Amino acid sequence: MSYVIQGIQHVGIAVSDMDKSLKLYRKLFGLNVPFFDAVAAAPLMDSHCGGETITKRASMVLNHQGGCSVEVISPTSFSPRGPVFDIAQGDLGLGCTTVKTPDIRKMHEHSREMMGDSCDEELALDPLGRLTFYLRDYDNNLFQILESDKWFANHGHPSGGIMGCTIGVSNIEDSFKLYCDILGYDKVLFDQSGMFEDWGHLPGGKENYRRVLLTQSNPGKGGFAAVMGETTIELVQALDRKGRFIFEDRIWADTGIAHLGFDVRGMNDLGKVLDEKGFGFRCNTDDALSMGDHTSVHCTYIDDPDECWLELIEVHKIPILEKLGLFLNVQMRDPQKPLPKWMLWALKFNRIND
Repeated sequence: MSYVIQGIQHVGIAVSDMDKSLKLYRKLFGLNVPFFDAVAAAPLMDSHCGGETITKRASMVLNHQGGCSVEVISPTSFSPRGPVFDIAQGDLGLGCTTVKTPDIRKMHEHSREMMGDSCDEELALDPLGRLTFYLRDYDNNLFQILESDKWFANHGHPSGGIMGCTIGVSNIEDSFKLYCDILGYDKVLFDQSGMFEDWGHLPGGKENYRRVLLTQSNPGKGGFAAVMGETTIELVQALDRKGRFIFEDRIWADTGIAHLGFDVRGMNDLGKVLDEKGFGFRCNTDDALSMGDHTSVHCTYIDDPDECWLELIEVHKIPILEKLGLFLNVQMRDPQKPLPKWMLWALKFNRIND
């Protein structure tokens, strides 16, 4: 059996106003290259939606300078609800999305100009001694900004795309069995416990936590790896209290950071390993799923030990330059062979400019 986890492909973020949020993400984060934008029923998510089939609009957007994508989601068959309690650090599930920038001070200035009070006023140091700050979107979704020196292109925007996320867990050692042993985030960048400077102003930030930052010791090199870059997962365990599930009494597509998506090759082999280890597929398309006219993927979902929703995606076909009818059949390629640079550069011609 063999499978490849290329890395994080995207973060799914559910919002209440799709067009308003897409425009914000384009201007704030440079997420202006769309892969698809479609309205469809979501029977795959029935198990995450109380057994009912909802309808949603979803749009996958990328920053061509570098970083992973965001799948922006908004339900069309119901009005989304926010959290039923005040979410704090260490609550269970996806609590924060990490965004990369080439210059933290320029991004801080750009964010304050756009977001005002929704952006932190001060920079702080993270556990690795890196300058960082946090901001929130229109639906109170939390983003952490960190500097990176790994880029695919430079179009002059102060932000890149997604670099990772923070996941609240009840027991870090139990979570290692999935994130480290199976999904390949096996390299520890830091493992610290206590109170932390960069969290002092956030809800629950003056409590004690264990924070472990993970990356892949052997990241994938195929496909879009040159654009996506290195990714991280930070596991957080509250030490002073028991964390609550962020989507408590709510369903997928209610507002929040809904899921984390991994780029996979060899889905069936991965499924056998997950099943053996007790993380079997919660739902599975079994084959290609259409995501608009020119995108098809094989999707499955699993839960981590605390029910955080993780999507596994094996891409079949995606648009490279839709205006010229240029599409890519990913299944015909070596999973460890990167796409030609000209093809990756062609993505910039799909950019939406406000």
